[in-house]
Amino acid sequence: MTLKVIGAGVGRTATVTMKFALEHLGFGPCFHMAELFADARRQVPLWLDAVAGRPDWDEIFRGFHSTVDYPSASYWRELAANYPQAKVLLTVRDADSWFESVSETIFSDDMQAHLVGTPTGDMMKGTIFDHFHGGDIRDRVFMTRWFEDRNAAIIDAVPEERLLVFHPKQGWEPLCQFLNAPVPPERFPRVNSRDEITAANEQEGGMAKDDDAAESFGKSYIETLRAKAFAA
Repeated sequence: MTLKVIGAGVGRTATVTMKFALEHLGFGPCFHMAELFADARRQVPLWLDAVAGRPDWDEIFRGFHSTVDYPSASYWRELAANYPQAKVLLTVRDADSWFESVSETIFSDDMQAHLVGTPTGDMMKGTIFDHFHGGDIRDRVFMTRWFEDRNAAIIDAVPEERLLVFHPKQGWEPLCQFLNAPVPPERFPRVNSRDEITAANEQEGGMAKDDDAAESFGKSYIETLRAKAFAA
């Protein structure tokens, strides 16, 4: 297998929705941070190698045809070069709304603090937080500017014919046209992943405390949201 679609949008830009949309269109399985957790014993060391400058992209994405979300979004440039035939999908949203969402979920102290000093914490630091280059993730001005500048850099770097800048409210048509796929009769998937993340964090007392918890969370998270994605 080789990647056909590279999701350049960072976490909390409807990446769960896009995972299920791409899979529904035949571009799955689609890699996502939840898939990393679901296979934590294998995936965390592979991503630590990527942080160290020794990525094995083919092994990381073995069995997958597409990828969205963190941590792969941090490596959109490297992946676009490694898979030159793949399309690049940039999911976007209002910068302030994005900042509020990440601050309340995946960047919150409740979800990240207990990971510090663990392999998973080192992976999260290297693949996500180090890419802010020392900026304060609690600073709205810094983060919203970073978000907007990052999206602009992707738009500037990727050839127009290879890139789709997309918001899920646009529905199937632009995505299907971009991927040369037929428009499905089902409505576009809708997923409120914030509720699932918050509930899992409260139940477990933190995100992915060990490999068993990570794999249990990842698998449950994917299947719970998959069941909801196309529900009426």
